[in-house]
Amino acid sequence: MDARDRLIVALDLPSVAAADAMVTRLGDAVSFYKIGYQLAFAGGLAFAETLIRAKKQVFIDLKLHDIGNTVATGVESVAKLGATFLTVHAYPQTMHAAVDARKGSGLRILAVTVLTSYDDADLAAAGYDFTVPELVAERAAQARDIGIDGLVCSAEEAAKLRGIASAGMVLVTPGIRPVGADKGDQKRIMTPAAAIAAGADHLVVGRPIVEAPDPKAAAEAIVAEIAGATR
Repeated sequence: MDARDRLIVALDLPSVAAADAMVTRLGDAVSFYKIGYQLAFAGGLAFAETLIRAKKQVFIDLKLHDIGNTVATGVESVAKLGATFLTVHAYPQTMHAAVDARKGSGLRILAVTVLTSYDDADLAAAGYDFTVPELVAERAAQARDIGIDGLVCSAEEAAKLRGIASAGMVLVTPGIRPVGADKGDQKRIMTPAAAIAAGADHLVVGRPIVEAPDPKAAAEAIVAEIAGATR
């Protein structure tokens, strides 16, 4: 895989106009974009089609979780957009519905194991009798057995998940911060080179790029770091 295709830039921006301006600034330095709640609810799903027509890959990060029929119809709609990835929460019923609904399309379903902003205390507060590593491993094994295409996980867990995931599953890691970058609200983070070395396939990077004085230079530096880690 080309190093540039391993970087997914999170367009966590308030409007389509802001996202379009950022994509223009990034130019050919970036080939893959993520659209999450903020932009999706501000016209971002239509913008996803614009990106796809421009030969960009798109990751729709909506983390679906609902009754099976609702998840299935949502997946079918996203598949029609031509997106590459779509996230669902890693609950068995949700994953089964998503996998069944994406058949016959090019859409790949990613299961979110445990959000990278969560730690053991957060899980305990939510009523889970698991540590983060234990819950991640349990959900990853379920995702593999159900036929999920990949996992969203902390880079800290990537090496362990390589031993659980099937050969064709991709690992997509948010919480990536270049050396010296602000952690923000993330609790489990890693540098781009370390994440690749740990076994990540794609790195999701938002604020360190879109809030940089020179976003294109920031993206190019991360791509160069990824390339160096894959040699």
